[in-house]
Amino acid sequence: MTKVATGARPRVLVRGAGVAGLTSAVTLAERGADVVLLEIGGREGSGASWMAGGMLAPWCEAESAPPEVTRDSIESVDWWAAHVPDVVRNGTLVLAPPRDVADIARFSRRTSHFDFVDGVRIAELEPDLAGRFDKGLFFPDEGHLDPRKALAALRERLIALGGAVQVNVPADRMAGDPWHGARPDWVVDCTGIAAENRLTGLRGVRGEMVLLRCHEVTLHRPVRMLHPRIPVYIVPRADHLFMVGATMVESESLASMTLRSMVELLTAAYVLHPAFGEAEIVETGVGVRPAYPDNVPAVTVEGRTVFVNGMYRHGFLLSPSRARQVGDIVFGALAA
Repeated sequence: MTKVATGARPRVLVRGAGVAGLTSAVTLAERGADVVLLEIGGREGSGASWMAGGMLAPWCEAESAPPEVTRDSIESVDWWAAHVPDVVRNGTLVLAPPRDVADIARFSRRTSHFDFVDGVRIAELEPDLAGRFDKGLFFPDEGHLDPRKALAALRERLIALGGAVQVNVPADRMAGDPWHGARPDWVVDCTGIAAENRLTGLRGVRGEMVLLRCHEVTLHRPVRMLHPRIPVYIVPRADHLFMVGATMVESESLASMTLRSMVELLTAAYVLHPAFGEAEIVETGVGVRPAYPDNVPAVTVEGRTVFVNGMYRHGFLLSPSRARQVGDIVFGALAA
């Protein structure tokens, strides 16, 4: 690739319009890069990002994530609130069915920045759950967003900054030629599991979700139901929609959702509130999250290609931090 002239805008080709690609592209464009974003699918978020819960919950994730995930994600709520509309900052509520209430104490020992809440406080936070739960944890500093709306907003932000987005790009043309013969100064590869042949240790983790519509229940924040096998979260969205997810299966299969997963997710919703028993199943979805052995997203450099990958279940939570790293690499090299 050609050397960037002093004072010139670096030309950056970003591959993949999921959350990692869009946050990287917007961050680079905000810092002055000439950005073109290529996506093999028909829209932004064609991969696992479309199925995400959109929870911005660094302290909840600290219960099972390595310390660097918490450290790098604390400012994510502020970043998203500054870049996309409708970020809700009402915190997160962690609950458990009566038979699993001991899990509340276990969860609390592995994280921080929460309040213990009793039945009265739970009812104040979520009136529709009054009388249903006696103990829980409330994380007041957390938030959530609708991933699909957020991805679309980032796409529009990139275009407003002078960037370009191309979708339905054939796999053999993902190298692109947006500058008509002038080669990009940097390539930022955010293609997720599609890059597993180039990135040592990358694997796929299957996740399944259900989108419900229930007019009888109102929630003001995500609720995490502690489950013996996996924590299940119920995330409210507009128009009486609730995203219920997500399983974590060591598999790269994109086959339809299994009966077992469907039962686990719907049972968690029903235990939270019986009115979900009459909810409409609007959508089921399966995605494959890319992950490294330590389940920590990483930014790596190979020549003039920067790889942002291994987002695991932390895509929306950690993509602002990883995008900032990408910007530092591109513009740090330019300054040098």
